[in-house]
Amino acid sequence: MPHPYRELFAAPGTTGFALAGLLARIPLPMTGIGIITMLSQLRGSYALAGAVSATFVLAYALLSPRISRLVDRHGQGRVLPMATAISVTGLLLLLASARWQAPDWTLFASAALAGCMPSLSAMVRARWTAIYRGQPRLQTAYALETVLDELSFIAGPPLSVGLCVAAFPQAGPLAAALLLVLGVAALVAQRGTEPPVDARDATTERRGSVIRLANVRLLALLMVAMGVIVGSVDIVSVAFAAQLGQPAAASLVLSAYAAGSCLAGLLFGALPLQAPLHRLLLLGGLATAAATLPLWWAESISALTAAALVAGLFFAPTMIVAMSLVERLVPEHSLTEGMTWLLAGLNAGVALGAAASGQVVDGAGARAGFAVALGAGIWVALVALRGHWRLRAHGAPAPHAA
Repeated sequence: MPHPYRELFAAPGTTGFALAGLLARIPLPMTGIGIITMLSQLRGSYALAGAVSATFVLAYALLSPRISRLVDRHGQGRVLPMATAISVTGLLLLLASARWQAPDWTLFASAALAGCMPSLSAMVRARWTAIYRGQPRLQTAYALETVLDELSFIAGPPLSVGLCVAAFPQAGPLAAALLLVLGVAALVAQRGTEPPVDARDATTERRGSVIRLANVRLLALLMVAMGVIVGSVDIVSVAFAAQLGQPAAASLVLSAYAAGSCLAGLLFGALPLQAPLHRLLLLGGLATAAATLPLWWAESISALTAAALVAGLFFAPTMIVAMSLVERLVPEHSLTEGMTWLLAGLNAGVALGAAASGQVVDGAGARAGFAVALGAGIWVALVALRGHWRLRAHGAPAPHAA
Protein backbone atom coordinates (compact mmCIF):
# COMPACT_ATOMS: atom_id res chain seq x y z
CA MET A 1 0.00 0.00 0.00
CA PRO A 2 1.54 3.35 -0.98
CA HIS A 3 2.36 5.78 1.80
CA PRO A 4 1.45 9.36 0.77
CA TYR A 5 4.15 11.03 2.85
CA ARG A 6 6.88 8.66 1.67
CA GLU A 7 5.86 9.28 -1.93
CA LEU A 8 6.39 13.02 -1.46
CA PHE A 9 10.13 12.52 -1.23
CA ALA A 10 10.42 10.48 -4.41
CA ALA A 11 11.27 13.66 -6.34
CA PRO A 12 14.98 14.58 -6.31
CA GLY A 13 15.99 17.29 -3.84
CA THR A 14 12.83 17.23 -1.76
CA THR A 15 14.48 15.80 1.36
CA GLY A 16 17.18 18.45 1.28
CA PHE A 17 14.93 21.49 1.02
CA ALA A 18 12.44 20.07 3.52
CA LEU A 19 15.21 19.67 6.13
CA ALA A 20 16.64 23.11 5.34
CA GLY A 21 13.19 24.62 5.64
CA LEU A 22 12.64 22.94 8.99
CA LEU A 23 15.86 24.46 10.32
CA ALA A 24 15.17 27.89 8.83
CA ARG A 25 11.62 28.27 10.18
CA ILE A 26 12.51 27.71 13.85
CA PRO A 27 14.02 31.23 14.33
CA LEU A 28 10.63 32.95 13.88
CA PRO A 29 8.94 31.47 16.99
CA MET A 30 12.26 31.68 18.86
CA THR A 31 12.69 35.40 18.30
CA GLY A 32 9.48 36.86 19.73
CA ILE A 33 9.64 34.99 23.03
CA GLY A 34 13.42 35.36 23.12
CA ILE A 35 13.10 39.15 23.00
CA ILE A 36 10.63 39.07 25.90
CA THR A 37 12.84 36.79 28.00
CA MET A 38 16.00 38.76 27.25
CA LEU A 39 14.60 42.22 27.95
CA SER A 40 12.70 41.14 31.06
CA GLN A 41 16.06 40.05 32.49
CA LEU A 42 18.20 42.94 31.28
CA ARG A 43 15.70 45.80 31.59
CA GLY A 44 13.35 44.46 34.27
CA SER A 45 10.19 45.52 32.43
CA TYR A 46 7.69 43.11 30.93
CA ALA A 47 5.79 46.02 29.40
CA LEU A 48 8.88 47.15 27.47
CA ALA A 49 9.75 43.57 26.55
CA GLY A 50 6.27 42.88 25.23
CA ALA A 51 6.16 46.11 23.24
CA VAL A 52 9.51 45.45 21.58
CA SER A 53 8.49 41.86 20.77
CA ALA A 54 5.20 43.13 19.32
CA THR A 55 7.19 45.55 17.15
CA PHE A 56 9.14 42.62 15.72
CA VAL A 57 5.94 40.62 15.03
CA LEU A 58 4.19 43.58 13.42
CA ALA A 59 7.21 44.42 11.26
CA TYR A 60 7.39 40.78 10.17
CA ALA A 61 3.69 40.75 9.28
CA LEU A 62 4.09 43.90 7.18
CA LEU A 63 7.45 43.15 5.54
CA SER A 64 7.38 39.42 4.84
CA PRO A 65 4.75 39.62 2.06
CA ARG A 66 6.79 42.33 0.35
CA ILE A 67 9.93 40.21 0.62
CA SER A 68 8.02 37.29 -0.87
CA ARG A 69 6.86 39.51 -3.72
CA LEU A 70 10.50 40.28 -4.47
CA VAL A 71 11.23 36.55 -4.33
CA ASP A 72 8.50 35.87 -6.89
CA ARG A 73 10.06 38.52 -9.14
CA HIS A 74 13.78 37.79 -8.70
CA GLY A 75 14.07 34.30 -7.17
CA GLN A 76 14.85 32.87 -3.74
CA GLY A 77 18.60 32.70 -4.39
CA ARG A 78 18.89 36.45 -4.94
CA VAL A 79 16.45 37.83 -2.35
CA LEU A 80 16.67 35.52 0.68
CA PRO A 81 20.37 36.18 1.49
CA MET A 82 19.81 39.97 1.43
CA ALA A 83 16.66 39.84 3.55
CA THR A 84 18.34 37.48 6.00
CA ALA A 85 21.37 39.76 6.30
CA ILE A 86 19.12 42.72 7.16
CA SER A 87 17.16 40.71 9.71
CA VAL A 88 20.27 39.31 11.38
CA THR A 89 21.78 42.81 11.51
CA GLY A 90 18.66 44.01 13.30
CA LEU A 91 18.84 41.13 15.79
CA LEU A 92 22.50 41.81 16.55
CA LEU A 93 21.82 45.52 17.03
CA LEU A 94 18.96 44.61 19.36
CA LEU A 95 21.24 42.38 21.43
CA ALA A 96 23.88 45.09 21.63
CA SER A 97 21.34 47.76 22.57
CA ALA A 98 19.95 45.56 25.34
CA ARG A 99 23.38 44.62 26.61
CA TRP A 100 24.81 48.16 26.80
CA GLN A 101 21.64 49.88 28.04
CA ALA A 102 21.08 51.97 24.93
CA PRO A 103 17.98 54.22 24.78
CA ASP A 104 14.67 52.42 24.41
CA TRP A 105 14.09 53.75 20.90
CA THR A 106 17.08 51.73 19.68
CA LEU A 107 15.35 48.55 20.85
CA PHE A 108 12.25 49.33 18.81
CA ALA A 109 14.24 50.36 15.74
CA SER A 110 16.35 47.20 15.90
CA ALA A 111 13.27 45.00 16.37
CA ALA A 112 11.65 46.56 13.32
CA LEU A 113 14.80 45.87 11.29
CA ALA A 114 14.84 42.28 12.54
CA GLY A 115 11.28 41.97 11.21
CA CYS A 116 12.76 41.84 7.71
CA MET A 117 12.98 38.07 8.32
CA PRO A 118 11.62 36.22 5.27
CA SER A 119 8.76 33.73 5.49
CA LEU A 120 10.65 30.47 5.10
CA SER A 121 7.49 28.41 5.41
CA ALA A 122 6.17 30.07 2.25
CA MET A 123 9.48 29.48 0.47
CA VAL A 124 9.34 25.75 1.12
CA ARG A 125 5.66 25.53 0.14
CA ALA A 126 6.53 27.28 -3.12
CA ARG A 127 9.11 24.58 -3.86
CA TRP A 128 6.60 21.82 -3.20
CA THR A 129 4.13 23.60 -5.49
CA ALA A 130 6.66 23.90 -8.31
CA ILE A 131 7.17 20.12 -8.15
CA TYR A 132 3.60 18.88 -7.58
CA ARG A 133 1.36 21.58 -9.04
CA GLY A 134 -1.83 19.97 -10.35
CA GLN A 135 -1.22 16.69 -8.49
CA PRO A 136 -2.95 15.25 -5.40
CA ARG A 137 0.44 15.06 -3.66
CA LEU A 138 0.39 18.85 -3.26
CA GLN A 139 -2.31 18.62 -0.57
CA THR A 140 -0.12 16.11 1.28
CA ALA A 141 2.87 18.46 0.98
CA TYR A 142 0.84 21.37 2.40
CA ALA A 143 -0.29 19.13 5.25
CA LEU A 144 3.30 18.20 6.04
CA GLU A 145 4.36 21.84 6.04
CA THR A 146 1.52 22.82 8.36
CA VAL A 147 2.55 20.12 10.81
CA LEU A 148 6.19 21.24 10.62
CA ASP A 149 5.05 24.80 11.33
CA GLU A 150 3.27 23.51 14.42
CA LEU A 151 6.36 21.61 15.54
CA SER A 152 8.53 24.69 15.13
CA PHE A 153 6.17 26.65 17.37
CA ILE A 154 6.28 23.81 19.90
CA ALA A 155 10.08 23.48 19.96
CA GLY A 156 11.19 27.06 19.27
CA PRO A 157 9.87 29.00 22.28
CA PRO A 158 11.10 26.60 25.02
CA LEU A 159 14.47 26.34 23.28
CA SER A 160 14.82 30.13 23.20
CA VAL A 161 13.66 30.62 26.79
CA GLY A 162 15.89 27.80 28.02
CA LEU A 163 18.97 29.31 26.38
CA CYS A 164 18.21 32.79 27.78
CA VAL A 165 17.80 31.42 31.29
CA ALA A 166 20.51 28.73 31.36
CA ALA A 167 23.27 30.50 29.39
CA PHE A 168 22.95 34.29 29.18
CA PRO A 169 20.03 36.65 28.44
CA GLN A 170 20.87 37.18 24.76
CA ALA A 171 21.42 33.49 24.01
CA GLY A 172 17.94 32.79 22.67
CA PRO A 173 17.78 35.55 20.01
CA LEU A 174 21.44 34.94 19.17
CA ALA A 175 20.74 31.26 18.50
CA ALA A 176 17.75 32.27 16.37
CA ALA A 177 19.99 34.49 14.25
CA LEU A 178 22.51 31.68 13.80
CA LEU A 179 19.84 29.14 12.83
CA LEU A 180 18.34 31.62 10.37
CA VAL A 181 21.68 32.07 8.61
CA LEU A 182 22.37 28.33 8.48
CA GLY A 183 18.86 27.43 7.35
CA VAL A 184 18.68 30.04 4.61
CA ALA A 185 22.17 29.16 3.38
CA ALA A 186 21.20 25.49 3.17
CA LEU A 187 17.98 26.33 1.33
CA VAL A 188 19.37 28.71 -1.30
CA ALA A 189 22.27 26.32 -1.99
CA GLN A 190 19.73 23.89 -3.46
CA ARG A 191 19.25 25.52 -6.84
CA GLY A 192 17.70 22.46 -8.44
CA THR A 193 14.39 22.82 -6.59
CA GLU A 194 14.16 26.61 -6.59
CA PRO A 195 10.90 27.72 -8.26
CA PRO A 196 11.55 29.32 -11.65
CA VAL A 197 11.08 33.05 -12.09
CA ASP A 198 8.64 33.96 -14.83
CA ALA A 199 9.35 36.92 -17.07
CA ARG A 200 6.46 39.34 -16.67
CA ASP A 201 5.40 42.20 -18.88
CA ALA A 202 4.64 45.75 -17.75
CA THR A 203 0.91 45.07 -17.59
CA THR A 204 1.45 42.28 -15.07
CA GLU A 205 3.80 44.47 -13.03
CA ARG A 206 1.14 47.18 -12.70
CA ARG A 207 -1.33 44.77 -11.14
CA GLY A 208 0.43 45.14 -7.83
CA SER A 209 0.18 42.95 -4.76
CA VAL A 210 -2.11 39.92 -4.67
CA ILE A 211 -3.64 41.25 -1.44
CA ARG A 212 -5.72 43.43 -3.77
CA LEU A 213 -7.61 40.27 -4.74
CA ALA A 214 -10.79 40.08 -2.65
CA ASN A 215 -10.55 36.32 -2.14
CA VAL A 216 -6.96 36.56 -0.93
CA ARG A 217 -7.99 39.26 1.54
CA LEU A 218 -10.76 37.01 2.83
CA LEU A 219 -8.36 34.13 3.38
CA ALA A 220 -5.85 36.44 5.09
CA LEU A 221 -8.61 37.69 7.42
CA LEU A 222 -9.53 34.08 8.14
CA MET A 223 -5.95 33.36 9.17
CA VAL A 224 -5.85 36.47 11.38
CA ALA A 225 -8.94 35.21 13.20
CA MET A 226 -7.45 31.74 13.59
CA GLY A 227 -4.28 33.31 14.95
CA VAL A 228 -6.32 35.23 17.52
CA ILE A 229 -7.71 31.90 18.75
CA VAL A 230 -4.20 30.46 19.08
CA GLY A 231 -2.84 33.55 20.86
CA SER A 232 -5.73 33.66 23.33
CA VAL A 233 -5.46 29.93 24.08
CA ASP A 234 -1.75 30.40 24.81
CA ILE A 235 -2.23 33.26 27.26
CA VAL A 236 -5.43 32.13 28.95
CA SER A 237 -4.20 28.57 29.46
CA VAL A 238 -1.19 29.87 31.37
CA ALA A 239 -3.36 32.22 33.45
CA PHE A 240 -5.99 29.54 34.06
CA ALA A 241 -3.44 27.00 35.26
CA ALA A 242 -1.82 29.58 37.55
CA GLN A 243 -5.20 30.54 38.97
CA LEU A 244 -5.83 26.89 39.90
CA GLY A 245 -2.42 26.67 41.57
CA GLN A 246 -1.02 24.36 38.87
CA PRO A 247 1.13 26.62 36.67
CA ALA A 248 3.15 23.76 35.17
CA ALA A 249 -0.08 22.17 33.88
CA ALA A 250 -0.37 24.88 31.22
CA SER A 251 2.16 22.92 29.16
CA LEU A 252 -0.27 19.99 29.05
CA VAL A 253 -3.02 22.20 27.65
CA LEU A 254 -0.81 23.75 25.00
CA SER A 255 0.67 20.38 24.07
CA ALA A 256 -2.84 18.96 23.64
CA TYR A 257 -3.79 21.80 21.30
CA ALA A 258 -0.66 21.30 19.20
CA ALA A 259 -1.04 17.51 19.20
CA GLY A 260 -4.62 17.73 17.99
CA SER A 261 -3.62 20.03 15.15
CA CYS A 262 -0.63 17.91 14.10
CA LEU A 263 -2.56 14.63 14.10
CA ALA A 264 -5.48 16.10 12.19
CA GLY A 265 -3.14 17.72 9.68
CA LEU A 266 -1.30 14.48 8.97
CA LEU A 267 -4.56 12.57 8.54
CA PHE A 268 -6.11 15.27 6.36
CA GLY A 269 -3.07 15.31 4.09
CA ALA A 270 -3.30 11.56 3.55
CA LEU A 271 -6.99 11.52 2.59
CA PRO A 272 -8.08 11.59 -1.08
CA LEU A 273 -10.64 14.37 -0.67
CA GLN A 274 -13.06 15.07 -3.52
CA ALA A 275 -15.27 17.82 -2.05
CA PRO A 276 -14.90 21.33 -3.53
CA LEU A 277 -12.47 23.51 -1.61
CA HIS A 278 -15.05 26.21 -0.93
CA ARG A 279 -17.20 23.60 0.86
CA LEU A 280 -14.21 22.33 2.86
CA LEU A 281 -13.44 25.93 3.82
CA LEU A 282 -16.95 26.41 5.14
CA LEU A 283 -16.92 23.13 7.07
CA GLY A 284 -13.50 23.91 8.54
CA GLY A 285 -14.53 27.42 9.56
CA LEU A 286 -17.75 26.29 11.22
CA ALA A 287 -15.99 23.44 13.02
CA THR A 288 -13.23 25.78 14.21
CA ALA A 289 -15.83 28.20 15.58
CA ALA A 290 -17.82 25.45 17.32
CA ALA A 291 -14.65 23.99 18.86
CA THR A 292 -14.01 27.20 20.81
CA LEU A 293 -17.18 26.70 22.90
CA PRO A 294 -15.81 23.89 25.15
CA LEU A 295 -12.92 26.18 26.14
CA TRP A 296 -15.40 28.53 27.81
CA TRP A 297 -17.06 25.71 29.77
CA ALA A 298 -13.86 24.09 31.08
CA GLU A 299 -13.52 24.30 34.87
CA SER A 300 -10.49 22.07 35.46
CA ILE A 301 -7.12 21.38 33.86
CA SER A 302 -8.28 18.00 32.56
CA ALA A 303 -11.40 19.52 31.01
CA LEU A 304 -9.39 22.36 29.46
CA THR A 305 -6.84 19.88 28.08
CA ALA A 306 -9.61 17.87 26.42
CA ALA A 307 -11.21 21.04 25.06
CA ALA A 308 -7.86 22.22 23.68
CA LEU A 309 -7.32 18.86 21.98
CA VAL A 310 -10.70 19.14 20.25
CA ALA A 311 -10.06 22.77 19.26
CA GLY A 312 -6.70 21.84 17.76
CA LEU A 313 -8.22 19.15 15.54
CA PHE A 314 -9.67 21.71 13.12
CA PHE A 315 -6.77 24.17 12.93
CA ALA A 316 -4.39 22.37 10.55
CA PRO A 317 -7.06 21.09 8.10
CA THR A 318 -8.56 24.58 7.75
CA MET A 319 -5.12 26.08 7.16
CA ILE A 320 -4.33 23.41 4.53
CA VAL A 321 -7.55 24.23 2.68
CA ALA A 322 -6.72 27.96 2.78
CA MET A 323 -3.25 27.31 1.35
CA SER A 324 -4.71 25.08 -1.36
CA LEU A 325 -7.14 27.84 -2.31
CA VAL A 326 -4.37 30.43 -2.56
CA GLU A 327 -2.46 28.11 -4.89
CA ARG A 328 -5.48 28.16 -7.21
CA LEU A 329 -6.47 31.81 -6.79
CA VAL A 330 -3.22 33.69 -7.42
CA PRO A 331 -1.06 33.74 -10.56
CA GLU A 332 1.85 31.29 -10.53
CA HIS A 333 4.36 34.14 -10.44
CA SER A 334 2.78 35.50 -7.22
CA LEU A 335 2.37 32.25 -5.31
CA THR A 336 5.02 32.90 -2.64
CA GLU A 337 3.56 36.31 -1.87
CA GLY A 338 0.03 34.90 -1.68
CA MET A 339 1.00 32.21 0.83
CA THR A 340 3.05 34.69 2.84
CA TRP A 341 0.04 36.97 3.29
CA LEU A 342 -1.78 34.07 4.95
CA LEU A 343 1.18 33.18 7.18
CA ALA A 344 1.71 36.84 8.09
CA GLY A 345 -1.97 37.14 8.96
CA LEU A 346 -1.70 34.10 11.21
CA ASN A 347 1.29 35.53 13.09
CA ALA A 348 -0.34 38.94 13.42
CA GLY A 349 -3.46 37.24 14.78
CA VAL A 350 -1.46 35.34 17.37
CA ALA A 351 0.07 38.58 18.64
CA LEU A 352 -3.31 40.34 18.61
CA GLY A 353 -5.00 37.45 20.43
CA ALA A 354 -2.30 37.33 23.09
CA ALA A 355 -2.52 41.09 23.68
CA ALA A 356 -6.33 41.19 23.78
CA SER A 357 -6.77 38.15 26.00
CA GLY A 358 -4.05 39.41 28.32
CA GLN A 359 -5.99 42.62 28.86
CA VAL A 360 -9.20 40.68 29.53
CA VAL A 361 -7.46 38.33 31.96
CA ASP A 362 -5.97 41.25 33.90
CA GLY A 363 -9.36 42.92 34.16
CA ALA A 364 -11.82 40.04 34.57
CA GLY A 365 -9.94 36.84 35.38
CA ALA A 366 -8.59 33.86 33.50
CA ARG A 367 -11.77 32.21 32.23
CA ALA A 368 -13.07 35.52 30.88
CA GLY A 369 -10.10 35.55 28.52
CA PHE A 370 -11.68 32.75 26.50
CA ALA A 371 -14.27 35.30 25.36
CA VAL A 372 -11.57 36.49 22.96
CA ALA A 373 -11.32 32.97 21.51
CA LEU A 374 -15.11 32.77 21.20
CA GLY A 375 -15.26 36.10 19.41
CA ALA A 376 -12.48 35.01 17.04
CA GLY A 377 -14.36 31.76 16.43
CA ILE A 378 -17.42 33.73 15.31
CA TRP A 379 -15.09 35.80 13.11
CA VAL A 380 -13.73 32.60 11.52
CA ALA A 381 -17.24 31.27 10.84
CA LEU A 382 -18.43 34.50 9.23
CA VAL A 383 -15.35 34.85 7.01
CA ALA A 384 -15.55 31.18 6.00
CA LEU A 385 -19.23 31.62 5.12
CA ARG A 386 -18.47 34.70 3.04
CA GLY A 387 -15.58 32.89 1.36
CA HIS A 388 -17.80 29.92 0.59
CA TRP A 389 -20.39 32.13 -1.12
CA ARG A 390 -17.79 34.03 -3.16
CA LEU A 391 -15.79 30.99 -4.22
CA ARG A 392 -18.85 28.95 -5.10
CA ALA A 393 -20.13 31.82 -7.25
CA HIS A 394 -16.79 31.98 -9.06
CA GLY A 395 -16.58 28.22 -9.53
CA ALA A 396 -13.63 27.40 -7.23
CA PRO A 397 -12.19 24.04 -8.27
CA ALA A 398 -12.26 20.84 -6.26
CA PRO A 399 -9.11 19.24 -4.86
CA HIS A 400 -7.04 17.39 -7.42
CA ALA A 401 -8.40 13.93 -7.96
CA ALA A 402 -6.23 11.04 -6.97
